[in-house]
Amino acid sequence: MNAEPADQIRLLDVQALDVRLQQLAHKRRSLPEHAEIESLTKDLTQLRDLLVAAQTEESDTAREQTKAEQDVDQVRQRAARDQQRLDSGAVSSPKDLENLQREIASLAKRQGDLEDVVLEVMERRESAQERAAELTERVGSVQGRIDDATARRDAAFETLDGEESSVTKEREVIAGVIPADLLKLYEKLRAQQGGVGAAKLSQRTCQGCRQELAITDFNEIRSAPRDKVVRCENCGRILVRTSESGL
Repeated sequence: MNAEPADQIRLLDVQALDVRLQQLAHKRRSLPEHAEIESLTKDLTQLRDLLVAAQTEESDTAREQTKAEQDVDQVRQRAARDQQRLDSGAVSSPKDLENLQREIASLAKRQGDLEDVVLEVMERRESAQERAAELTERVGSVQGRIDDATARRDAAFETLDGEESSVTKEREVIAGVIPADLLKLYEKLRAQQGGVGAAKLSQRTCQGCRQELAITDFNEIRSAPRDKVVRCENCGRILVRTSESGL
């Protein structure tokens, strides 16, 4: 393949711009905010699960407290009725009086036991409420940190997008004047060779693979016409001859 030396040199400009685009893409993928957001999101998920559990416990204990208070109220009302019967003198039989007094005493003990249950449930409910309040605050804090990291990431994206757009336009202008067959070869080699399809020849060394050419290969390049497209014998990339090639 033949191409004007100026067009071959333009390949180096395109290559430099392609490298810059690769660097920008790598920078986009490697922004520290990505890992920060991922880590915080995991924390947020765990905190929300804990919050749901605390809220569920608070709801359960609220129902349990209501039931326990209703039980206390029922026993209290029954004891009040029995006490009213006792105080009214309507019960005259000694045996009935004894049974009634025994029942009042039993209800008093039952009421005391149920009130203890109410207190225990209230303590558990209060603990669940405090836990839910703490977790709500932590969820808000972590969400705020995620929002901050997301804003920083988006700002970095905007900057990278601007530079990428500028570099892409510059590449289009330069690539647009390079012969199609030469550009096609460059693109093919760039895909095969890790993003580098053309490299400068500098003092017998290919700047693509960083290996020195054999003297026979170097002499062949030295004697080749300036418009001939030469390739590195080591890596196969297009070798672009410049004033620094030592030819």
